[in-house]
Amino acid sequence: TRLYKMVRSGGLRSNTRHLFSKSFRKSGPVHLSTYLVTYKVGDYVDIKADPSIHKGMPHKFYHGKTGIVWNVTPRAVGVEVNKLVGNRLLKKRIHVRIEHVQ
Repeated sequence: TRLYKMVRSGGLRSNTRHLFSKSFRKSGPVHLSTYLVTYKVGDYVDIKADPSIHKGMPHKFYHGKTGIVWNVTPRAVGVEVNKLVGNRLLKKRIHVRIEHVQ
Protein backbone atom coordinates (compact mmCIF):
# COMPACT_ATOMS: atom_id res chain seq x y z
CA THR A 1 0.00 0.00 0.00
CA ARG A 2 1.27 3.44 -0.92
CA LEU A 3 0.81 6.47 1.24
CA TYR A 4 0.25 9.70 -0.65
CA LYS A 5 0.86 12.99 1.08
CA MET A 6 -1.26 16.02 0.42
CA VAL A 7 0.60 18.76 -1.42
CA ARG A 8 1.04 22.01 0.45
CA SER A 9 -0.58 24.82 -1.50
CA GLY A 10 1.53 27.88 -2.23
CA GLY A 11 -0.96 30.58 -3.12
CA LEU A 12 -0.35 34.27 -3.63
CA ARG A 13 -0.80 35.12 0.06
CA SER A 14 0.53 31.91 1.62
CA ASN A 15 2.61 32.21 4.82
CA THR A 16 1.47 35.79 5.45
CA ARG A 17 -0.44 35.25 8.70
CA HIS A 18 1.66 37.78 10.63
CA LEU A 19 3.16 39.65 7.66
CA PHE A 20 -0.21 40.98 6.44
CA SER A 21 -1.80 41.60 9.85
CA LYS A 22 -2.18 44.92 11.59
CA SER A 23 -0.89 45.25 15.12
CA PHE A 24 -3.04 45.75 18.19
CA ARG A 25 -5.14 48.97 18.11
CA LYS A 26 -3.84 49.86 14.65
CA SER A 27 -6.77 48.48 12.63
CA GLY A 28 -9.43 50.61 11.03
CA PRO A 29 -9.77 52.81 7.96
CA VAL A 30 -6.84 54.43 6.21
CA HIS A 31 -6.03 58.01 7.18
CA LEU A 32 -6.60 60.64 4.53
CA SER A 33 -3.03 61.89 4.91
CA THR A 34 -1.78 58.78 3.09
CA TYR A 35 -3.60 59.94 -0.06
CA LEU A 36 -2.39 63.53 0.19
CA VAL A 37 1.33 62.71 -0.08
CA THR A 38 2.76 63.64 -3.48
CA TYR A 39 5.33 61.30 -4.99
CA LYS A 40 7.73 62.38 -7.73
CA VAL A 41 9.88 60.35 -10.10
CA GLY A 42 13.18 59.56 -8.41
CA ASP A 43 11.83 59.47 -4.84
CA TYR A 44 12.93 56.64 -2.57
CA VAL A 45 9.93 54.82 -1.10
CA ASP A 46 9.40 51.88 1.23
CA ILE A 47 6.87 49.25 0.18
CA LYS A 48 4.75 48.26 3.15
CA ALA A 49 1.52 46.47 2.29
CA ASP A 50 -1.59 47.68 4.11
CA PRO A 51 -3.64 44.54 4.79
CA SER A 52 -6.94 46.41 5.04
CA ILE A 53 -6.78 47.33 1.33
CA HIS A 54 -6.50 44.39 -1.05
CA LYS A 55 -6.52 46.35 -4.28
CA GLY A 56 -3.09 47.15 -5.69
CA MET A 57 -1.32 45.17 -2.98
CA PRO A 58 2.23 44.09 -3.84
CA HIS A 59 3.44 40.50 -3.59
CA LYS A 60 4.68 39.41 -0.18
CA PHE A 61 8.28 39.40 -1.45
CA TYR A 62 8.26 43.18 -1.90
CA HIS A 63 6.91 43.89 1.61
CA GLY A 64 9.57 45.91 3.45
CA LYS A 65 11.69 46.59 0.37
CA THR A 66 12.90 50.04 -0.68
CA GLY A 67 12.75 51.24 -4.26
CA ILE A 68 12.81 54.26 -6.53
CA VAL A 69 9.68 55.76 -8.08
CA TRP A 70 9.83 55.57 -11.88
CA ASN A 71 6.17 56.25 -12.75
CA VAL A 72 3.32 58.15 -11.12
CA THR A 73 -0.35 57.49 -11.95
CA PRO A 74 -3.47 58.97 -10.30
CA ARG A 75 -3.87 56.15 -7.77
CA ALA A 76 -0.57 54.29 -7.85
CA VAL A 77 3.16 54.67 -8.25
CA GLY A 78 5.61 52.57 -10.23
CA VAL A 79 8.50 51.42 -8.06
CA GLU A 80 11.77 49.90 -9.24
CA VAL A 81 13.09 47.32 -6.78
CA ASN A 82 16.18 45.12 -6.85
CA LYS A 83 15.47 41.40 -6.56
CA LEU A 84 18.15 38.79 -5.93
CA VAL A 85 17.58 35.85 -8.28
CA GLY A 86 20.28 33.23 -8.02
CA ASN A 87 23.52 35.20 -8.06
CA ARG A 88 22.31 38.29 -9.95
CA LEU A 89 20.31 41.41 -9.12
CA LEU A 90 17.30 42.02 -11.33
CA LYS A 91 15.59 45.40 -11.48
CA LYS A 92 11.88 44.72 -11.08
CA ARG A 93 9.35 47.41 -11.96
CA ILE A 94 6.04 47.06 -10.14
CA HIS A 95 3.01 49.29 -9.75
CA VAL A 96 1.79 49.67 -6.18
CA ARG A 97 -1.16 51.66 -4.92
CA ILE A 98 -0.48 54.71 -2.74
CA GLU A 99 -1.79 52.98 0.40
CA HIS A 100 1.01 50.40 0.29
CA VAL A 101 3.85 52.94 -0.04
CA GLN A 102 5.54 55.01 2.66
